[in-house]
Amino acid sequence: MAKRKDPENKVVADNRKARHAYAIESTLEAGIVLHGSEVKALRGGKATIAESYAQAKDGEIFLINAYIPEYNMANRFNHEPRRARKVLVRKTEVRRLAAAIQREGMTLIPLRLYFNPRGIAKLELGIAKGKKLHDKRESEKQRDWQRDKARLMRAKG
Repeated sequence: MAKRKDPENKVVADNRKARHAYAIESTLEAGIVLHGSEVKALRGGKATIAESYAQAKDGEIFLINAYIPEYNMANRFNHEPRRARKVLVRKTEVRRLAAAIQREGMTLIPLRLYFNPRGIAKLELGIAKGKKLHDKRESEKQRDWQRDKARLMRAKG
């Protein structure tokens, strides 16, 4: 699969392992509540969302375990790097996502954290189901076959 490049969106953090470990059923773009020092740190591009997940609690969705490093210039007004951050989605979406999480094996995985053209931090969430080991092997075989097929087609002309 070719890497997506959005010229208008500046990607800060990308969860590349998510597509390997999970079968993504659908995606959703959502806003995220951040402190000023978190936004400044994100613009530096050192955030990590690889070990994070989203969780529905009390009719709201929170991003858990996302790492946004402290901003050096913020002094005592800095933020906690791994705090739970509120995700901004509509109430109907929250209900739909909470129902999807309640189903067997479904989870909310952050796929990308980026700035849109207006400079607002956005989070791309995926509703996913965990892959078993044999599913991971199968998708790896498919990827290898696609690569070999493209190589053969280039060699033939």
